[in-house]
Amino acid sequence: MSLSINGLSKQDGSTRALDRVSFDVRDGEVLGLFGRAGSGKRALFECLAGLRRADAGVVTDGETMIPSGRRRHSLFYIPDGITPWPDQTVGFVLQLAKNLYAAPTGKRAQVIDALQLRPLIAQRLGALSTEQRKRVLLALGLITSRSLLLLEEPFGGLDSSQTRNVSAAFRAEAARGRTLFLSSQQPGDLVSVCDRLILLANGRIVGEGTFDELRALSRLTDGTLDEVYLTLAATPPR
Repeated sequence: MSLSINGLSKQDGSTRALDRVSFDVRDGEVLGLFGRAGSGKRALFECLAGLRRADAGVVTDGETMIPSGRRRHSLFYIPDGITPWPDQTVGFVLQLAKNLYAAPTGKRAQVIDALQLRPLIAQRLGALSTEQRKRVLLALGLITSRSLLLLEEPFGGLDSSQTRNVSAAFRAEAARGRTLFLSSQQPGDLVSVCDRLILLANGRIVGEGTFDELRALSRLTDGTLDEVYLTLAATPPR
């Protein structure tokens, strides 16, 4: 699913959570959203998902404007730190997601294997470790039939082996034409899996492009994503 976000703004009291944010989300890409705490990442995802109403700006699919109330039909948002249906087993929760969101035949089993969830099927969601619960939440998103996934801190709590498995699952979904938009404070994980990156600081976009393009923009040819981000965030807005 491709989207164009144009001039999205949101005021939270005296704080400008989003400041005329504009960018495109392209079909079949893994797009990364990077920023420090308080940069506006969650506000952006919540406004895109229709959980909060932006003060200004529009979201379009081609020439068609998509009001916030209709976006849930084409995208799915997994916030960080939630535990839905904590008293239900992992198997029940994943089957419920399959039924609710009309997942294709075999999708549930495919995702369970990709994220190595079979040993957890009979366990209650509320009894899982942070790392286990994260994999189940990601599985919920991957099982749905929505063409665009918004995933907040998808690598939080995962060890290096699980991070590789999750990254491979994301790349496989993108290869099938699905679009994933990942929000994270972990720069290395985003660089390794994302096609392009959006850098957000103080509610405004300070950089957009591939990692190499962002390095060139910051003039840090060997800089890490965090170093590139700090340089671009310190650049006065035009």
